[in-house]
Amino acid sequence: MAGTKQGGMAGKAGVLALGIALAALVAALAFKGGDSDSESEPTTAAAEPADTIAGLEAQVARNADDEAAWRALGFARYDAGDYWGAAEAYERATALDPENAVLWSALGEARVMASERDPMPPAALVAFRKAAALDPKDPRARYFLAVKRDLDGDHAGAVDDWLALLKDTPRAAPWEADLRRTIQQVGKINGIETQSRLAEIGGNAGDTVLAEAAAPVLTAGAAIPGPSQQDIAAARAMSPSQQHEMAEGMVASLEAKLRANPGNVDGWVMLMRSRATLGQPDLALKALADARAANPGAAARLSSEAKVLGIR
Repeated sequence: MAGTKQGGMAGKAGVLALGIALAALVAALAFKGGDSDSESEPTTAAAEPADTIAGLEAQVARNADDEAAWRALGFARYDAGDYWGAAEAYERATALDPENAVLWSALGEARVMASERDPMPPAALVAFRKAAALDPKDPRARYFLAVKRDLDGDHAGAVDDWLALLKDTPRAAPWEADLRRTIQQVGKINGIETQSRLAEIGGNAGDTVLAEAAAPVLTAGAAIPGPSQQDIAAARAMSPSQQHEMAEGMVASLEAKLRANPGNVDGWVMLMRSRATLGQPDLALKALADARAANPGAAARLSSEAKVLGIR
């Protein structure tokens, strides 16, 4: 059916840019959390993507059991547009860490992007289903499984699933705008009303604030300002391992500051969001518990902030 084919184009045109999340976090934390009493280190020239990939390829050649290196190689190859190569690297990573949902969904996405004709190759679907079985909340797996419903002609069901994902998506998440566009496009193509439902989801945080008259305005969606395109480009110029190390270092620094000043509620919100973005739900929950313990008077607000971030 023409409608099915058109709606299914969301599988390519609306692919979620989840790979940018870590780069965005690095850039945003650098913008928000830089120490004013210390000068920045001089920026060294970033390696060209080919050099980064070559270095990672040498690393896995030396140690074929280095899961982190295979994962970083998958990220780097995907970022360079080598989707077949990315899929190969992610396949090795999932073999070494088969219980990692994020790796399986990354593998599925690479297989989708590598396919020239089939918008949902069977091997990609297997990977997404594996990711969803390991973590039903994995956003990339949820997105692409909804794409599968759209491709099968169940456009309304796909829109329902994407709206549910949007409801669980942290405000200003790097993939939020793409997800909204996908919902709007598929709804328009197939005559499905989406505007009111999108508006309803967009107003949830505001409704929560109005319901808590004494609570300050929620900041979960704005605690880390969205980085500029230049910020993101600078962060993505680093290798995946450099990005991750920088993000972890910044988050560790933020935690240290919160131990010294546990009354900084906005800082706790930033820590929760950072942990969620880094794919560390257990640590995000711990941050929520520590924040409540240190700020019992702000417990209601912290719970609302956590809800916005999808931390439960």
